[in-house]
Amino acid sequence: MKNKLIAIAITGLFTAAAFGDTPSTTKKPETIQQRKHNQQARIHQGVKSGELTRGEAKHLEKQEHALNKEEREMRKENGGKLTAADRAKLNRQQNHLSKEIHKDKHNAKKRG
Repeated sequence: MKNKLIAIAITGLFTAAAFGDTPSTTKKPETIQQRKHNQQARIHQGVKSGELTRGEAKHLEKQEHALNKEEREMRKENGGKLTAADRAKLNRQQNHLSKEIHKDKHNAKKRG
């Protein structure tokens, strides 16, 4: 009985160590381009599955378009680069859009 408990404890320790946060499992933050692609895919998936109505999708696409336009203008003002402040502002706006996508996909409205 005692040997079983020791074996279980050792197995648990090895399992915990195997799932620990190692440099190979840490995830880099997504770039602005990656986030735009992911959010576009989420909108497309929501339309395809019926989770988003046409009106919701149109509204989200309009927000995405405005965000893309703002990014282009920021880059134009700074010689093609984004400042740290620009990236922070775009990140906040992308966070807001991400929450909007989630909210719209999980409300009671369904396409049909």
